[in-house]
Amino acid sequence: MSSFPSAMPTPLVSSDWLQQHVADPNLVIIDCRFALGNPDSGRQDYQQGHIPGAQYFDLNRDLSSPVQAHGGRHPLPDLAELTSKLENAGITSRPPTAVVAYDATKGAFAARLWWLLRYLGHDAVAVLDGGFPAWQKADLPIETALSAPRPKGQFIPQARTHWIVDRAAVKQQQQVGAVLIDARSPERYRGEQEPIDPIAGAIPDAANFFWQDNLDETGQFKSLAELQQLWQSVPTGDRSIYYCGSGVTACVNLLAQAMMGHDLPQLYVGGWSDWCSYQ
Repeated sequence: MSSFPSAMPTPLVSSDWLQQHVADPNLVIIDCRFALGNPDSGRQDYQQGHIPGAQYFDLNRDLSSPVQAHGGRHPLPDLAELTSKLENAGITSRPPTAVVAYDATKGAFAARLWWLLRYLGHDAVAVLDGGFPAWQKADLPIETALSAPRPKGQFIPQARTHWIVDRAAVKQQQQVGAVLIDARSPERYRGEQEPIDPIAGAIPDAANFFWQDNLDETGQFKSLAELQQLWQSVPTGDRSIYYCGSGVTACVNLLAQAMMGHDLPQLYVGGWSDWCSYQ
């Protein structure tokens, strides 16, 4: 009998651990590689080589819903559609299927899937530390064939709706002392550059913690002690709201909070791309 998901480290797993468990029937591996500037490249990279058994989820098509006038560049996916995709990937709620997500961009997109599953009440999920580059560096097996379909799962979402806020809630909670943490680069936070959204700037009174500061030069997460020291300078309060450009890289900051054993702050999914759409 499989020892999953209780035997799975979370919120991170190493390449060595994944290699040892890659064939476990109660493990689903999801490839989340993506590039904002070239949306088709992630799927192409997957087709050219991926971790054995991995299935592909696309940020735009699978982990987000279509863009509207407001709501940001990556609104949350339609719940029924996402549930169907998770089931088709073989993910079951009870007993819970263990899920490992990976990408090639320091966890930016894998963390989005990690957070989405946690948001839907599925806690048996982890991100591959270092992603596909770490897997390659360890010279572990790669396959190019499309992964065989898995038996359909039964996923019952139990959305933690209190984990998310919209623009109105951000403004309301700011009035009662909520702390906002912006995950974008310091240059974007300060409004010195804006390569994606039409307006540069940040939400008034937000503090900045660049999501990439959680990682070392190899793209792996820093040690627990290093993270704790880095985050000591970040404002905290009874309420914390994390955001980025569109609810993606902020999930890396949320993952860091989980690593440190903290409750997850709320996520403003629309982020700056939603906020500036009203200006």
